Amino acid sequence: MPPGRAGRLWLQRRLRVAERGAGLLDRKLRILRGELGVLRAAQERSAADWDSCRADAERRLLRAALLGGQRAIRLAADGGLAEVNITHASVMGVSYPAGAACVIPEPGTWDGPAIAGARQAHRAALAAAVRHAAATEAVRVVEAETLATQYRLRAVKDRWIPRLEQALAEVTLAIEEQEIADTARLRLGTARSCRPRDL
Repeated sequence: MPPGRAGRLWLQRRLRVAERGAGLLDRKLRILRGELGVLRAAQERSAADWDSCRADAERRLLRAALLGGQRAIRLAADGGLAEVNITHASVMGVSYPAGAACVIPEPGTWDGPAIAGARQAHRAALAAAVRHAAATEAVRVVEAETLATQYRLRAVKDRWIPRLEQALAEVTLAIEEQEIADTARLRLGTARSCRPRDL
């Protein structure tokens, strides 16, 4: 920090920057909290959808196993791999998964109605699981950024700004004391020069 009045100006600028930074962090925190509420609601919906699809897939798989046996289920598995496409969104500089789509290849063989129903239910369950995983990751990312923003805001408001204010008060007091001392010396010097000399 520069000494004297330059130091006071330097501290005033730093204090304005800190206050502006605290305002921006507060705004970011409010926006992140709003987005986090929306993402948590989407996560709850996706969890309910996934639970429903999973339960349906388990029922249909049990039905197919009872009707065709385990061998029919193993033969129905064609080994095709699903492809997951994730889209991202951004809020206040934080990128998070906004959605996910699951592309599952069509089976190469035709199976009976029980196996086909089980396959369709498992396709729906896989797509719901992918959507739920994306929603869960979005909540995790935005929660982490919200927490980090809270820590930053607290550090600026509770530590940085008070330290700058205290330093500014100390510098201002030192400058005022110096001005008072300078004024007193000038008065004393003026009084001595105006006093008649003894001969």
